[in-house]
Amino acid sequence: MKVNLGWRMQTVKALTVPKRGILVSEGEEVNWGKLFPSGFRPLPRRWVVERTFSLLVRFRRLCRDHEGLPQSSEAFIMLAASARMLTRLTPPLPS
Repeated sequence: MKVNLGWRMQTVKALTVPKRGILVSEGEEVNWGKLFPSGFRPLPRRWVVERTFSLLVRFRRLCRDHEGLPQSSEAFIMLAASARMLTRLTPPLPS
């Protein structure tokens, strides 16, 4: 991907709690706080992609894939992104 577009992609794996447990040898103490720290920890840069998808899905036509051609879907995504950018660029109306 970097060769064609100049982008660097990184796979992010979510932190999950094991379903069955952890194998520990007998007599060994487990540091649960280190294995599964408490509190909310966002995954790196994942929110950018999720925010983009959520903004696109706000347009009703993009909620489901109704288009027959990929070019049509691409055109509606560009339309949604353009509308979003225009609403962000317009100055607020004076009250």
